[in-house]
Amino acid sequence: MTPVEAQRLAEAVRAACLKAAKEGYEQASASGLCHEGAVEASLGAVSMLDLKALLAELEPGKKPG
Repeated sequence: MTPVEAQRLAEAVRAACLKAAKEGYEQASASGLCHEGAVEASLGAVSMLDLKALLAELEPGKKPG
């Protein structure tokens, strides 16, 4: 893996983690969970990220989605 590819991968993983955490927190809060419960839900959302799908999006020739 080249340094450019590694940077692209790292940025994609960071973006996916932030998106999953934010969405998980918002969904949990909307469902009535307290702050601590919503944080736990957001961490759970990050741990359930589909990394194979993320890697497939980064394949050469595919445009980022």
